[in-house]
Amino acid sequence: MPHPLDESPWRKAHWSLFAIVSLSFLLDGVLFSLVPLVAYMLPELEPYATYIFAANSLAYLLGALAFGKISDSLGRRAGLVASLALYTAASIAFVAAYWLNALGLAAAFLLTSLINFGVGGEIGPAFSALAELAPARHRGKALMLAANFWNIGAAVIAGLSLVYTALSNDLHTVVLWIFGTAVALALVVLAARLHLPESPRWLAARGRIAEARAVVAAFAGVEADPPPQPEGVGLREAIRTRALGLAVLATVSAANVATYNIAAYYLPYAPGFVYGADSAPWVVAISNAGASIGAFLLLPLIDRSRKASLTSAYLGGLLTALLFWYLALRAVPLAAFLAALWINAVFAEWSWGSLGVLESELFPTGVRATVVGLITGIAWGVNTVLVLVEGYVDAATFMAMNAAVWAAGVVAAVVWHLRGRESARRTLEELQRA
Repeated sequence: MPHPLDESPWRKAHWSLFAIVSLSFLLDGVLFSLVPLVAYMLPELEPYATYIFAANSLAYLLGALAFGKISDSLGRRAGLVASLALYTAASIAFVAAYWLNALGLAAAFLLTSLINFGVGGEIGPAFSALAELAPARHRGKALMLAANFWNIGAAVIAGLSLVYTALSNDLHTVVLWIFGTAVALALVVLAARLHLPESPRWLAARGRIAEARAVVAAFAGVEADPPPQPEGVGLREAIRTRALGLAVLATVSAANVATYNIAAYYLPYAPGFVYGADSAPWVVAISNAGASIGAFLLLPLIDRSRKASLTSAYLGGLLTALLFWYLALRAVPLAAFLAALWINAVFAEWSWGSLGVLESELFPTGVRATVVGLITGIAWGVNTVLVLVEGYVDAATFMAMNAAVWAAGVVAAVVWHLRGRESARRTLEELQRA
């Protein structure tokens, strides 16, 4: 029989949780976008942009692995507060060093990597917290729309960078304004995150039933024990029994991360890119604007069929990646290229939302954040390699690689469509018994 948490209507407590997690993703989008946005503005850093991106990508990978484990051991709330504290401190240190003209190359590598270590650490606990508290019939929409705030945050900070650049000809001032905005937002999110409730499913797995009952009452509106959680399901057992799901999710996650980052962040810095590195703010803004719209276009489908959502995302992504590659080769006006990029970003958001939902619901509570961190880490390992390759290939080859990665995602999505299990509208406990 479904638990009250899964049958509950969407209540005030759900809105509060959704707002806190969404703010977290908004901040993540802002912070991740900082370096690609300002690298071309910093003459001392631009020659090393590719290596800084790779170092940041590796740090993101390590953060996802570390904070996924922390979140399963200490709680979703602890993981989110610790990651926020780390990247806020690193952002403040970056602003201070730049203000004092003391930001050397080593400091830039270290501080931006610490920021991305913290941002990578958000994924496991954020997805887990929302998945474990959302009603079953709304879980897909809640996870997808919350994650979509990453794109909104990235689009907003990119738009602000264009505004700041128009307001001031002093690049030093513009960079300070951009990073200062991120720090101010981080402090706001910290205040909100301190009110994040702990997951009753995680509490139940830890035997803290009385605390879990209080959270259930707030979210379901009735006094009830939390859903019982299976005991003794470790990471190795979870992976062994769900090997197909892990392989598919690792592949589509790598495809999503690599293709989106290539198109939205790294492409302007590829050698021979026809529109130049100074197109970076426009590329970041337009890509993330398209992705922001994409989540709303997928709303009618995501809670009907995860399989259809994932497959349509990768087919559309591959076709539009081929389109903007073709347009760039023909050196069409920037506006036409950006239009194709915008459409590609819509499908990139479909893939991000679909895989985010799947990886949050297919694995047991005791290892959920760890597995999300592992899948994220695999994806960002691929991303790190592709970023390093960027410095050795021209823009046309880089876009060809982008299309090839989309194609790999199509294959994985079709495999899941044919052999995977439909998880839409099913409870987490049902899926844990699979």
